[in-house]
Amino acid sequence: MVPEVRYTKSGDVNIAYQVIGEGPLDLVYVQGWVSNVELFWEEPAFVRFFTRLASFSRLILFDKRGTGLSDRVAEMPNLETRMDDVRVVLDAVNSERAALFGSSEGGVLCALFAATHPDRTSALIMHGSYARVTWRPDYPWGPTDEERSALNDEAELHWGEPIGIEERAPSMAHDARFRNFWARVLRLSASPGAFAALSRMNMQIDIRNILPAIRVPALIMHSVNDHALPIESGRYLAEHIPGARLVELTGDHVPWLADAEVVTDEVEEFLTGVRHGPEPDRVLATVLFTDIVGSTERAANLGDRAWRDLLENHHALIRRELDRFRGHEIDTAGDGFLATFDGPARAIRCASAISKEVRSLGIEIRAGLHTGECEKMGDKLGGIAVHTGARVAALAKAGEVLVSSTVKDLVAGSGLSFQERGAHSLKGIPGEWKLFAVEG
Repeated sequence: MVPEVRYTKSGDVNIAYQVIGEGPLDLVYVQGWVSNVELFWEEPAFVRFFTRLASFSRLILFDKRGTGLSDRVAEMPNLETRMDDVRVVLDAVNSERAALFGSSEGGVLCALFAATHPDRTSALIMHGSYARVTWRPDYPWGPTDEERSALNDEAELHWGEPIGIEERAPSMAHDARFRNFWARVLRLSASPGAFAALSRMNMQIDIRNILPAIRVPALIMHSVNDHALPIESGRYLAEHIPGARLVELTGDHVPWLADAEVVTDEVEEFLTGVRHGPEPDRVLATVLFTDIVGSTERAANLGDRAWRDLLENHHALIRRELDRFRGHEIDTAGDGFLATFDGPARAIRCASAISKEVRSLGIEIRAGLHTGECEKMGDKLGGIAVHTGARVAALAKAGEVLVSSTVKDLVAGSGLSFQERGAHSLKGIPGEWKLFAVEG
């Protein structure tokens, strides 16, 4: 469920915000660059990140004025005005004191608020942030003003495309689905003109002189592999904020992707004194993998449009059979499906039905099944059982439903029959595995 979007007035401007969780402490998360608090809930990585933070806090999100669901403004405001927007949001949710967690430019805003309003700030967390963006003789890293201006001009020209993804989220930069999401966030968070104004403001930011005035507990996190802001930016913050703790990471510039679990663990321990980590939901399940045999050649012969139509029919057919046999779809990638069942016999019968029915489309599938303990993390599935199922499926022939000995043993007495396919080494899986093909 997407949390309710609410509004509060900061002067004449409406600020959009959300509240998630009922933890004992208030935590305000301030996104860098641009944001759209409603759109973020369409991306599983954001959902996992926010849900984890809300597991130990009352999490408060908002769109800065001029971006996302907040009012557009004629001129992009300065940090002081935006800082006042934070105060107004805190008042709206009846928060007397909150920890502030800012990413990138959001970290700068949080630092200024912490220095100005220590009575309303319980702690400061900055991730992938900075004291200033561009190079100076006494701040010898980052681009020059001219280089940064050229980068901003190029970004404004291509706004709405997945710009900046290689620098800010390299771990997902080659994922087509995520690239589309990234571009959509940019389009629905700010106009090109608003981005240009924001970029000009960011180039003028320099909070080096206020860092010694920050007297609340501070946690600085920064990746040594950050391609958007060098690690020296984070080290500078930690050196100049009294008592600040520095954690050097290895992931992306954004905190909610490659380093998400480490980041949320560090935040929880910093704010509460303990770290629980995400507790995986471990369940016994039968995993089913299917894919179309010879899909590359078939797609080349059919052409893009006919292949897309075939895939849609293939997907619809598989989903009908999953529904009939009470299977649960976990993932779909191209022509492949991953599904789980709470009973191995039904999983086999579903795979056999799919194998038979897809022949009406003029295609054959291969299918593989294994039963074992799986880890459910949100809408994802992991664990050795999943890898085993994938390896079994890869060894199946056209039209064949191949199962591990574990599955065969569990369905004894069900009336299903099998042909032995010998012992196999499964890549990355210890030991040898006896595999069996379902007959009939």
